[in-house]
Amino acid sequence: MDLSYKVNESYAEITAAGRLNMVSAPKLREMVAQVVAAGSSRIVLNLEQTAFMDSSGLGALIGCLKAARQAGGDLRIAAVQPQVQMVLGLTSMDKVLTSYPSAAVAFSND
Repeated sequence: MDLSYKVNESYAEITAAGRLNMVSAPKLREMVAQVVAAGSSRIVLNLEQTAFMDSSGLGALIGCLKAARQAGGDLRIAAVQPQVQMVLGLTSMDKVLTSYPSAAVAFSND
């Protein structure tokens, strides 16, 4: 999985490309920890290029959400692909991690 991030005016956007699984989940957790440590607690995870997520990836999302909230912010997901949305729906995590059509609108109403 390739991870990159950029800091926008009111949030940091992390782009994840590849499979979010047991191999890449620790990388995502580490990236979010670095972004939070750098002072950005409002994070959008852009999943447009993430076509697959397993239970390890789901655990990473939950851990990242917790890290952002403990820092006084929030983690939101954007451009979620069908398989990832299915995993979120089957586990009812779609109620906790609301999906937005794009990263640009994830924090637009705040």
